[in-house]
Amino acid sequence: MVNVKLFEETLNEEKIYQGKFINLVKQKVKLPDGKESTREIVRHPGAVAILAFIDEDTIIMVEQFRKPLDRILLEIPAGKLEKGEDIEKCGRRELEEETGYIAKDFTYLGKIATTPGFTDEYIYFYKAEDLHKGKIGGDEDEFINVKKISLNKVKEMIKSGEIIDGKTLAVFMLM
Repeated sequence: MVNVKLFEETLNEEKIYQGKFINLVKQKVKLPDGKESTREIVRHPGAVAILAFIDEDTIIMVEQFRKPLDRILLEIPAGKLEKGEDIEKCGRRELEEETGYIAKDFTYLGKIATTPGFTDEYIYFYKAEDLHKGKIGGDEDEFINVKKISLNKVKEMIKSGEIIDGKTLAVFMLM
């Protein structure tokens, strides 16, 4: 079996769209065989997601309406990194803003590339334990219901297709 060169050289990049927190770029690339092609890439600052334990059998989840899917999803708490923000500080901030909880213990679990076919976004995962009440906050345009759900119920909801959020599914592989 022969190993094929896989790297694509970027020849140029054109900004197509600059949004509030995502940008779309179009790259001209040189393929491994020498031919040229284009790639459309969504630039994203990254995010942090938190598996927050109330006790050993119960986690905190958030329910939000997600416009791209036009439906309400049940997810683990998460939020986008601000420019230059420390990853752990972002996770702690998002946990408190979305759920009203602060964690004494905050353990890094790993990261995923969410959809590397079109975005450079990474989501970093933390496990939060020894929780106590903080202040719920959040963005002006963010409406969230906080839920406490047993791990067994979450696993049932994943199997039945009730929970479909990718980061929520992924965190259980990192535990």
